[in-house]
Amino acid sequence: MLDAYIYDGLRSPFGRHGGMLAPVRPDDMAAEVIRAVVERSPFSPEQYEDVILGCTNQAGEDSRNVGRHAALLSGFPQEVAGRTVNRLCASGLQAVVDAARAVTCGEGELFVAGGVESMSRAPFVMGKSEKAYGRDVRVFDSTIGARSPTPSSRRTSAILPSNNLTPPCEVRTASTTLRRSRLACATVCPSSRHCVRVRGTA
Repeated sequence: MLDAYIYDGLRSPFGRHGGMLAPVRPDDMAAEVIRAVVERSPFSPEQYEDVILGCTNQAGEDSRNVGRHAALLSGFPQEVAGRTVNRLCASGLQAVVDAARAVTCGEGELFVAGGVESMSRAPFVMGKSEKAYGRDVRVFDSTIGARSPTPSSRRTSAILPSNNLTPPCEVRTASTTLRRSRLACATVCPSSRHCVRVRGTA
């Protein structure tokens, strides 16, 4: 099994809902970040195996494989693949995990992995009638889920108490995750100050 390393990382600024980044399409935003991180690396775009982006909403401009769209917009040749994964709030992390797994399995040597989301640009979606020739029109705000209202929120509220996931517990979990992340970032490989091993043999 091969080792997988994070060679470098870059992100756009955080923006508030309806803020300064609201006019920017999510595929354009991802493309700019990808272009910048690739330009400052020693690797040419042709050397990359795949671009993997996590995205949750996928109801508007980020639909139809935003990973592929962003890769092409950033200047990657069409021979470099692109795909999108969805694990809701862990979508970007899942993209990194997928890339690391691909490297350790020998499916490629170089990947771009990350996530993109713009809730400011999440569209309203119109539901279709559930009966023939129906005239009822329902419009949902995909910012809070493309199938709102959804029973999943009720299921979640029923699951949380049974697992003792109280707000203080969530804060402790987040603190532990941050501490582990900083520890990982301190484990630097010799070739780059950005390079961190994420998975592989000891």
